Amino acid sequence: MSEEGETEVIHSWSAPRSLSTSLMYSFAQRDDTEVLDEPLYAHYLRVTGVDRPYREELLSKMQSFDKVVPSSFHELGLADLVSVYSELSASGNPPPILDVAHLQQHPEAALRGLCEDLDIPFQDSMLKWEAGPKSVDGIWAPWWYKSVHKSTGFVQPVKYRPPFPPSLYDVLEQSLPFYNMLKSLPRSTRFPKIPTPSLPVATNEKILVWVGDELLPRVNAMVSVFDSVVQGGDSVWEGLRIYNGKVFKLEEHLDRMFDSAKALAFNNVPTRDEIKEAIFKTLIRNGMFDNAHIRLSLTRGKKVTSGMSPGFNLYGCTLIVLAEWKPPVYDNTKGITLVTATTRRNSPNNLDSKIHHNNLLNNILAKIEGNNANADDAIMLDKDGYVSETNATNIFLVKKGIVMTPHADYCLPGITRATVMELVKKEKLVLEERRISLSEFHTADEVWTTGTMGELSPVVRIDGRVIGDGTVGAITRRLQTCFKKLTTEEGLGVPIPAYH
Repeated sequence: MSEEGETEVIHSWSAPRSLSTSLMYSFAQRDDTEVLDEPLYAHYLRVTGVDRPYREELLSKMQSFDKVVPSSFHELGLADLVSVYSELSASGNPPPILDVAHLQQHPEAALRGLCEDLDIPFQDSMLKWEAGPKSVDGIWAPWWYKSVHKSTGFVQPVKYRPPFPPSLYDVLEQSLPFYNMLKSLPRSTRFPKIPTPSLPVATNEKILVWVGDELLPRVNAMVSVFDSVVQGGDSVWEGLRIYNGKVFKLEEHLDRMFDSAKALAFNNVPTRDEIKEAIFKTLIRNGMFDNAHIRLSLTRGKKVTSGMSPGFNLYGCTLIVLAEWKPPVYDNTKGITLVTATTRRNSPNNLDSKIHHNNLLNNILAKIEGNNANADDAIMLDKDGYVSETNATNIFLVKKGIVMTPHADYCLPGITRATVMELVKKEKLVLEERRISLSEFHTADEVWTTGTMGELSPVVRIDGRVIGDGTVGAITRRLQTCFKKLTTEEGLGVPIPAYH
């Protein structure tokens, strides 16, 4: 009853085997509620004419309900529940959704949340009821409610269920997308396991991601557990940046991706035009024409069974185009700090860094050291103790007007690195590419890093040593300006096609 004394009707829609009878018993314990067991069911059968083994018996009130219909997509009714939810949401009244798993695991929290959504007070009596038949039972109860009649409240779910029937596998595949959609809608804050983090750029919550051969919403953008990138990090990747309607240095990045795929002996690789088309479709559909970044990945593809051998990869490569709104990730105005990691950069004797692969544990271990030191990134040395690069970028220094950068023996010869090296020469500066010790970086006049993700980022402190006077140096500023102009020049970026 409402405060005005009017009767409020609460309708409950549910799929089979979803504790709907237990929920009915729970509400029957309230001192302000009367329940009716499927009061519209006979009307539903009469109006729709749907076939049921017990249709005529129900309509004639004859009690014989020991017959059941086989499980099917239609009988599970999940699509109907999605339709009900969508229709009510469109009218401005989205209904509360209760996940059975939450109801079993956290009955009080789930019921309190449901009552809050329904704008009614929770009552402790909802958690318990007496065993046995109830006066509120429908006429089919003697045949269908034997197990629920043994209950006195909500119980924890069975930990290990019996084997899943293979005959229902197709029904599971058909129904799961609808179930997952409904499951994503209840308020997760009632059952926190891991707090939902905020995104660095909030607009990236609703992006479309290219996976395989289609665009998917972020929440659905996944690869198979049989994909090689999951099985062993067996994938290659590129970082791309979008400036003023163009993909900067796209051709160079694709050259490197194809080289990496060839070095790893990938088969059934998409063509250059197919990859470009996927990139352009992703950008256009997301409306990303500037200030965006793409993580372009090409995995060896899905395997027919788990295992290391590429011989199991019989489906072809998996292409992933992850485009996000992403400004440069470092502070390119005031500068960043670095520490030196104890983790050494991979040697070509072990895994050649010129293959731009996804197996980044070497870099990640160094990044962990950087994070623990509250630094922006970590410098990685080669096996002889010379500086190679950082965990994520190439690195340069300036000493007495001479620009230096380590040989690309142990590091990835980055495309942004090559671009900046060309700018150094264009600006009539002296460039040396050689082995450089860590102390030379400690005592440098200027230091910066380069990479697609961060562009050209000044370094103002390394291992506690102030670089130069602790501010961004003149040559660094000069090259930053040159790089910025370069991103707007014709010929250095591939235009995103017009859409219509």
